[in-house]
Amino acid sequence: MTRRLIDSHLHVWERARNPQSWIDLATMSAIDRDFAPEEAATELTAAGVDGCVVVQCNNTFSETLDFLAAADSVGAILGVVGWVDLQADVPAQLDSLRAAPGGQHLVGVRHVTPMESDKEWLSRPAVARGLASLVSAGLPFDVLVELWQLPLVKTLAESMESATFVLDHLGNPPIASDSLLQWSADLAALAECENVHAKVSGLITKDDWDHWTVDRLRPVVDHALETFGPGRLMFGSDWPLAELAGGYRPWKDAYLQLTDGLTLVEKASIDAGCASGVYGLR
Repeated sequence: MTRRLIDSHLHVWERARNPQSWIDLATMSAIDRDFAPEEAATELTAAGVDGCVVVQCNNTFSETLDFLAAADSVGAILGVVGWVDLQADVPAQLDSLRAAPGGQHLVGVRHVTPMESDKEWLSRPAVARGLASLVSAGLPFDVLVELWQLPLVKTLAESMESATFVLDHLGNPPIASDSLLQWSADLAALAECENVHAKVSGLITKDDWDHWTVDRLRPVVDHALETFGPGRLMFGSDWPLAELAGGYRPWKDAYLQLTDGLTLVEKASIDAGCASGVYGLR
């Protein structure tokens, strides 16, 4: 039976408008170019994926405006996880985004926290106030953190039980290091917070890009399934970063293998249902 997939985590960029300074030209030549929304739609079609959520790369308002406009014209983009300054007037920023072309496609907010020099940024009271405004607006917050910051996410989730959090890339497990003990413990602890969901995404680039295997990914995905359960997990590609480790379709094929043992109901949830529910996709 064909599985209906929604990609909960995909990026696009046109660098003349939104520079991507994080791309290492020496090691990331495979993505050292523009990836337009139309190319993303073509990639999804080729991979047999029904639609996607485009996620911000830069902590800039202008990038989010571009993504919303693209969602208005590219049918494969079902929603946009954009950016607002959580330490400023969040309601006013959300009003501005929702009034912009494609504003109805705003389904969540994210902040690239590893770019912050303050590694305790998530603990700032001003950030908590901004997150409270997201709760009032009915928007989830995508959490992108370094591995050691997972306990910070747990503390935040426990202090804001009315908020909905989505952990990107399963918290970036250090697959290439062959040492998953701390990550496993921290992920299990975080999974105790029922207001946290997680994305099965970005895993092939956490291993050796040229030599990753399904068997090396399996302990990570199995642990996520055991702790969060398929009802709080969602499929994502992290494309075009997936191009660094072979591309979209090899990752999709690996994901299907890693989740093949689930029931039909569980597959439907992790494949598309969880993302649709959390982000309110139509």
